[in-house]
Amino acid sequence: MSRIAVAATAPFGADVLERLAARHDVAGLLTRPDRPRGRGQKTAPPPAKEVAERLGIPVLQPERLGPEIELPADTIVVAAYGLLIPPSLLQRGSWLNVHPSLLPRWRGAAPVERAIMAGDTETGVTIHETVEALDAGPVAAQRAFPIGPDDDAGAVFALAAEVAAELLDDVLATEPTFEPQPDEGATYAEKIKPADRELDLTAPPQEVVNRVRALSPHIGARAVVDGRPLLVWRARERDGEVELLEVQPEGRRRMSYDEYLRGLRS
Repeated sequence: MSRIAVAATAPFGADVLERLAARHDVAGLLTRPDRPRGRGQKTAPPPAKEVAERLGIPVLQPERLGPEIELPADTIVVAAYGLLIPPSLLQRGSWLNVHPSLLPRWRGAAPVERAIMAGDTETGVTIHETVEALDAGPVAAQRAFPIGPDDDAGAVFALAAEVAAELLDDVLATEPTFEPQPDEGATYAEKIKPADRELDLTAPPQEVVNRVRALSPHIGARAVVDGRPLLVWRARERDGEVELLEVQPEGRRRMSYDEYLRGLRS
């Protein structure tokens, strides 16, 4: 059992944290400060902090990172943390980044979403040394897995967290060796922007379905259907057309598209 710290904020990082805590001694969590969340914009802890508090793991929440930060372990696993780690801290420990793609493909903020949008049929997890350049550090371990035709981002993130924990078991068990990433094949996964959420229902059906899958179940794709705005959570291609399966009208809960249509007729 290795003694480590974890730097994580988002749901993917929270999942990795929970899996690591079941098999390693997690001495502390480094995460982002509490922020307003949800419709009411009430201040709430990030998902990783919720996991840490439930498991009794000490939590650090600095607004910025600097040399004054006291790290509770020499090895820090980074997973969807969201803050730039300065050189002053990188020099004080072994920082292992968990990235849910087959680097150097899809470096950046939204590797799972961009892979699904692009129609990739395979992705994976890379464990690499954290360096100043974005997701460019040398690789300690990497494993591929398929993206199923019906997998949404939630399914891919869940499998990536499982694979990450298994890879880290091996990496943490010995002194890891690192191989430089190739320059060839590097692509960048830009953060999801409002325009990325808009569905063009006249686009090729598989392109529309891929966008819906990429943004579900955590973000949501937007469409205007018969003049009414909807969030689209599930869709499929059928007979060359886009078939909506699960939607959410403004101000209402998620529901099947059939239920939504029945509500319009009643």
